[in-house]
Amino acid sequence: MRNWRKIAITGLLWGLALYVSQAQEGARANGRGLSADDRLAVIASALDAKTPRYAEHDCSHLVHAIYQRAGFPYAYASSDDLYAGVAGFQRVSQPQSGDLVVWRGHAGIVIRPSRHVFFSFLHAGPGIDDYRNRYWSGRGQPRFYRYLKNDGCAGCTVARGRAGQ
Repeated sequence: MRNWRKIAITGLLWGLALYVSQAQEGARANGRGLSADDRLAVIASALDAKTPRYAEHDCSHLVHAIYQRAGFPYAYASSDDLYAGVAGFQRVSQPQSGDLVVWRGHAGIVIRPSRHVFFSFLHAGPGIDDYRNRYWSGRGQPRFYRYLKNDGCAGCTVARGRAGQ
């Protein structure tokens, strides 16, 4: 079972890398959104076993730690605050890899939008799921938020540098 999970994650990463490399950058919020490489850094940090996994199994702390580790700090916000919208993120209608997917009471990171795949704390711990499946649809319509680079974050510091460094 463990090997199957590793193979699935490896396949997902390869597919995602291919998808991102072929995707056009598209319109980014005032040129301040994450580049394809930045989005890959967020995803790599999410799927990296070295990213801190908080004992309280809190999705908003996990998302915050992933962005910090990838080199994109923001002031911590609960999932309810993220849902309402916080400084440093812009709400978008078409998610890209590395964007936040947020419901009232839950947050995650979009991994592969074409398949509706996201990463977060799930019932069995950190993992991936389909944000359009029955359970998540029952929580209401998700909102998507894109990180804005250089938006200024007073008091924010990068926890451990960018992923891969």
